Amino acid sequence: MALYSAFCFHGVASNPRISNNRCFSPNKESMRTLAFSSPSLTTSNRRCRFQGKAHSDANGSLDANDSSLVVCFGEMLIDFVPTISGLSLADAPAFKKAPGGAPANVAVGIARLGGSSAFIGKVGEDEFGYMLADILKENNVNNKGLRFDSGARTALAFVTLRADGEREFMFYRNPSADMLLEEAELDYDIIKKAKILHYGSISLITEPCKSAHIAAAKAAKDAGVLLSYDPNLRLPLWPSAESAREGILSIWETADVIKISEEEISFLTNGEDPYDDAVVRKLFHPNLKLLLVTEGPDGCRYYSKNFNGRVQGLKVDAVDTTGAGDAFVAGILSQLATDFSLLQDEGRLREALRFANACGALTVMERGAIPALPSKDTVMNTLLKFVS
Repeated sequence: MALYSAFCFHGVASNPRISNNRCFSPNKESMRTLAFSSPSLTTSNRRCRFQGKAHSDANGSLDANDSSLVVCFGEMLIDFVPTISGLSLADAPAFKKAPGGAPANVAVGIARLGGSSAFIGKVGEDEFGYMLADILKENNVNNKGLRFDSGARTALAFVTLRADGEREFMFYRNPSADMLLEEAELDYDIIKKAKILHYGSISLITEPCKSAHIAAAKAAKDAGVLLSYDPNLRLPLWPSAESAREGILSIWETADVIKISEEEISFLTNGEDPYDDAVVRKLFHPNLKLLLVTEGPDGCRYYSKNFNGRVQGLKVDAVDTTGAGDAFVAGILSQLATDFSLLQDEGRLREALRFANACGALTVMERGAIPALPSKDTVMNTLLKFVS
């Protein structure tokens, strides 16, 4: 089947993620000459290797004794990042191809930090899809839950970098393979073995992935798995701002840990002050164990039932902020997965968040998300330098 795309442009504003955007969706007939053709396998060895299903081998198996597994559910895609910042997409002379997708970034980030992670999602049965499967494997992320779709392409996102390192997005996904993951394709064995299930909101936008998301979260909850949620607002992908707000909040009260940005607080509260603790507390539901608010170079705030505070960030020269929030999430989840008692110990939680802030800071110093994610040694060495 042919794949046609909606072209979504974010206008440059102080808050690029929630500013007004223009989305152009040509009708299907007018797009046929521009459409991607149906994916086809170019080599027989690829066909045998993947068989349109999961990529599984010795590196894709789970350790039965692994008690700190973080399973990340959602999208994995290709980001094209301009080699020169401060230019429009049309003016950029070249782009760097970088694997991305928020849940996949978190999975790789955790593995880079020495943790145990797995990814559940869907990519196209195409060269980009194969590449992404290999990247998971090369980074020691279990990819047994990755599925391939023969009728849709792997999603693409062109990312414009402003001079300050902030981003605008143009997505090619309507539909892309990640949107087509079905409930029947879920690997429930991996989900039930997890210590934490992490996800975003993009997988809630369309069916059948929405139903798969809800089923995965329910299976995890029933198995006693901690649920971690990063809304990761991308307005151009939703039909409207109101549908985005409704969709994000529809699963809000099932999460145990939520990471949110200042801009997302303003969006979800219809413009209220994200720096007001009373406003943030409105988003704290009765079953929530930890609410984290990221503030870029200024660090983060944390809220639990018993305490709240702020942890200062690291000041660095930002080249590309893509993946910074995901690196932060990887930093905190990699530690939380080994010791849930961090949720009750404010002192140790603050140290874990300091580590997570460093993960985010290091990621903005390079282009692309997954290529920039740091190792544990790099993070620890950076923290020592900032202390000294």
